[in-house]
Amino acid sequence: MVSRRGFLKSGGLALFGVGLMGGIPSFIAEAAASAKYQAPYKKKKTLVCIFQRGAMDGLMAVTPFTDEYLKAARPTLFMSAARNANGNSLIDLDGRFGLHPAMQGFEPLFREKRLGIVHGIGSPNTTRSHFDAQDYMESGTPFNKGTSSGWLNRAVGLLGHDALTPFTAVSLTSAMPRSFYGDNPSVSINNLQEFAIQMRGNQAGANLAAKSFEDLYDQTASGLLKDTGKESFEAMKMLQKADTKNYKPANNVIYPTSALGNSLKQIAQLIKMDVGMEVAFAESNGWDTHFNQGAGNGIFARNVEDLSNSMISFWNDLSAYQDEVTVMTMTEFGRTIHQNGTGGTDHGRASCNFILGNDVNGGLIHGDVKPLAVENLEDGRDLAVTTDFRSVFSEVADKHLHISNDRILFPDWKGDQIGVMKG
Repeated sequence: MVSRRGFLKSGGLALFGVGLMGGIPSFIAEAAASAKYQAPYKKKKTLVCIFQRGAMDGLMAVTPFTDEYLKAARPTLFMSAARNANGNSLIDLDGRFGLHPAMQGFEPLFREKRLGIVHGIGSPNTTRSHFDAQDYMESGTPFNKGTSSGWLNRAVGLLGHDALTPFTAVSLTSAMPRSFYGDNPSVSINNLQEFAIQMRGNQAGANLAAKSFEDLYDQTASGLLKDTGKESFEAMKMLQKADTKNYKPANNVIYPTSALGNSLKQIAQLIKMDVGMEVAFAESNGWDTHFNQGAGNGIFARNVEDLSNSMISFWNDLSAYQDEVTVMTMTEFGRTIHQNGTGGTDHGRASCNFILGNDVNGGLIHGDVKPLAVENLEDGRDLAVTTDFRSVFSEVADKHLHISNDRILFPDWKGDQIGVMKG
């Protein structure tokens, strides 16, 4: 059973009203309104992680277009960097790798060296199960299924200061992601406008949250409220003073109307509110392209267009805050070299990821992708994992958030970083 302290402390903003159609209970709203408003939290660096669930085909997102083996393996999915009339040619990045044409908005950021790409990235665990691979990547322990915490939650614990705000770690998702499981404060916010806050994926916590707030308030000792209730009231007060419904992005930015676009828009709002957010999380779904994947058009093209346009809108909206923010994508694994009989690709091994920020060693394709001849493939069928995801995640956390204890962040990992960040 979840204790009252656990409910208040771990749930963070659970007092906002999980599952309540009527919104914020009046007695809590009144308490928040009468509390003394404090100045915004000191501006800090923010790491924004986007999980592409379903396994993105990295070989289609960033294609080694000079590779004849890939061309032969994908007779209807392969795209060239040569200009053609239908506009479906790849964007030549460096003479070997080409960016999918639906991600054309990424090209200026790559040329400006703000966007870095890591290819051949993946997990050392060879599972092709979506659930297991996502779990391993989010826990940061690819050979230990019993790890109770997520790597981003551990990162929060290594930030070097007490969590002074309930917004330190925020996931813009309907349920708490595995990455945020753990003892350090973290919250999941489905929608800022509705204050739809979720507990940390714990059914017992969800049941407790559904109880009467008056009962919970009455049963909670004043000592607990001093520590946790005050944070929740202050958090509510911050959001009440912000006109989240009528938020207007900077530079006339228009976000995609997708789930990812909406999540990043809300993350931008929180960053600009200076509420002390240091880790943010969002999701992009629909990357499991077994059927009718498409090349220049189709399911995959729509997905990468939404990913890139959402990230670009977010970046342009940040304006003066860009020096404080780094965005990193991740996906559980890649797709097979050969296309299948239904015009798609199946579960593979390595993929690629994108890292955006002013402290990124951008304009480069990091990692090692050998010619895709059968002797260089994992199991004779997949792009080999040549960069352990932990080497990238740890470097981004180390350089951007100034976290240096990799033994806690990624237990059992002793690898090297690859130079994807400056400094």
